[in-house]
Amino acid sequence: MSRREEYEAKTEALIQPIVDEKGFELVDVEYVKEGSNWYLRAYVDKNGGITINDLESVSGILSDKLDEEDFISDAYILEVSSPGLGRPIKKDKHFDRNIGKEIEIHLYSAVEGSKQYIGVLKSYNKKTITIENEDGSETAIDRANVSLVREYIDF
Repeated sequence: MSRREEYEAKTEALIQPIVDEKGFELVDVEYVKEGSNWYLRAYVDKNGGITINDLESVSGILSDKLDEEDFISDAYILEVSSPGLGRPIKKDKHFDRNIGKEIEIHLYSAVEGSKQYIGVLKSYNKKTITIENEDGSETAIDRANVSLVREYIDF
């Protein structure tokens, strides 16, 4: 397990009871470097939409717990926010919720000349994500090559 994965897993274990107690959903936790700064981000939601006050309450409790545990050696910026419209589809519960919906898939390397696919999510497993294309055909995409999956929003 990489340091990043370890930090994300430990943070998820700290925040999950907080969001459960409040009746919220933990969508994702990520530890990423952007420019010269490290960010520890937790994405939280609830039915009807999350409010800034909800996010502040989770952030305050989580910040205190992170200070107590002190397992992250780097200086970092803590952000607790809504996943927004472009929320990633990462976990099985997210895939389950999106079966039959139109999704977009971004790839690390092009397959058949494309690094992005849009289609209706038909199925998934540990190795592949299968979508139905506009013409009714199906495409199975190797999950090891997937950089991002999210619900497709046509503007």
